[in-house]
Amino acid sequence: MADRKNDSPIDLGVYDAPEDPKVTPAELIAIVLSVAWMGLTALFFFFASAPDSTSTFDPLNFVMTLLAIFLPIAVIWIGAMAARSSRTMKQESARLQAAIDGMRQTYLQQSHAGGVNKTSVEKKLDEIAAAQRMTETALVTFTSSREREDVAIAKPALPAPPIDDEGQTALALGTTAEDITNPLSTADFIRALNFPENEHDVEGFNALRRALKSRETAKLVQAAQDALTLLSQDGIYMDDLRPDLARPDIWRKFADGERGRTIAALGGIRDRSSLALTSGRMRKDTIFRDVAHHFLRQFDKSFVTFVETATDQDIAELSATRTARAFMLLGRVTGTFD
Repeated sequence: MADRKNDSPIDLGVYDAPEDPKVTPAELIAIVLSVAWMGLTALFFFFASAPDSTSTFDPLNFVMTLLAIFLPIAVIWIGAMAARSSRTMKQESARLQAAIDGMRQTYLQQSHAGGVNKTSVEKKLDEIAAAQRMTETALVTFTSSREREDVAIAKPALPAPPIDDEGQTALALGTTAEDITNPLSTADFIRALNFPENEHDVEGFNALRRALKSRETAKLVQAAQDALTLLSQDGIYMDDLRPDLARPDIWRKFADGERGRTIAALGGIRDRSSLALTSGRMRKDTIFRDVAHHFLRQFDKSFVTFVETATDQDIAELSATRTARAFMLLGRVTGTFD
């Protein structure tokens, strides 16, 4: 951490705690009550009848007299000390909460705005996590008994439209412009659902542009974009999530309509903070709830069609996209996999 240069100091939150007074209100009250009690005790002994000088000294009576005088004062000051301790604990709790909020805000800014470079340890951890995900994906594909296809599968192209006497293309009644466009390949479908990595990702933008020409895919892309935008408002980004990978056969069971324990592995998001924030937003924000349910319906509908021609490798790649991670997160919060 000491090797960083030009790093901005981490803001641990701003909390201007008031200086503790030397004498708190509780202690002032304790002083007044103590003086009042001592005064009442003195008046009592002053007006009480003088004891008989011939009587012997009674130790028990002496002890009870001392307790009657000083025990109430002790109780008063115990209460005053407890009040002071409670005040100090509240201040420390507020200071700690402000520090945590400041650290979280700084972490989000550093992670997504690129304000601070990662240390060598953080980069090494990221490399290990990436290697682990690649290994898990390879194992899932290897253990599957389905044959892997090397060529992306696309829906059969329609026959070429006939040419009229004037040399122009004649479209049959009910034929749409989408029917005569090139079908969207599986690779472009998966690439579009992951969205471009940055402004220099030309391949990602081209795949997204081709996907938007497909009516059903465009609906899913728009629904996913809306969901990701709303999630980012709470600091939830799909790149930060590390979901547990589910086998392709479990995804196929979900597409076949199975629910319950058999597909519970699809809810592989374990980040408690993201789950708590999303669950709270679902309960309080009706717009977010409507967008989330619309996205889940679109993903379910498109995935059923996708599975019909997809290989296990295609499903594994799709499950690693940002859109699929959003589906896992929202699906687990809404109980889709229950």
